[in-house]
Amino acid sequence: MEQRITLITLGVKNLQRSKDFYQNILGWQPLESSNESIVFFQLNGLQLALFPQESLADDAGVEADGKGFRGFSLAYNVRSEKEVDELVASLEAKGVRVLKQPEKVFWGGYSSYVADPDNNLWEIAYNPFMPLDERGNTNSGTN
Repeated sequence: MEQRITLITLGVKNLQRSKDFYQNILGWQPLESSNESIVFFQLNGLQLALFPQESLADDAGVEADGKGFRGFSLAYNVRSEKEVDELVASLEAKGVRVLKQPEKVFWGGYSSYVADPDNNLWEIAYNPFMPLDERGNTNSGTN
C-alpha cells in the first residue's frame, strides 16, 4: 500500500456554516466540483471535503451519535474498482476490521470503509471523477 492520504472528509453539522468558515474566514476557494451536498477544497497535495455528518455516517454504515463515529473519515483512493476489492481483501486478511464491504455508491464511485485500531474511518475508494496521477495525487477540481 502506497503511503498517502487522498481526501480528508469532515462530517459537519451545518454544511453552509462550515463552507462559510473555510471560504470566508480562512480564504480558501471551493473547487468547481463542489455542490449543495458536498464542498471540496484543494490543499497542498490532497483535498479537504466538508460533508453533512449524518450523511457521512450513513455512507459508512455507522451511527452518527458519536459511538464509533468521530465525524470524519480519511480516504485512500485507487485507480479502479478491482483495486478497491483487492486492497480491502488484503487488509481484511491482515485482521483489519471492514465496516462496509466494497460496493457501488450513490455519488458514482465504488468504496468500502475500514477502521484503524482507534476506530478512525478509512474509506478505500475508486472515484471516476477524481483521476490520480502516477504518484497517486489527484488531478481533478482545478478552479
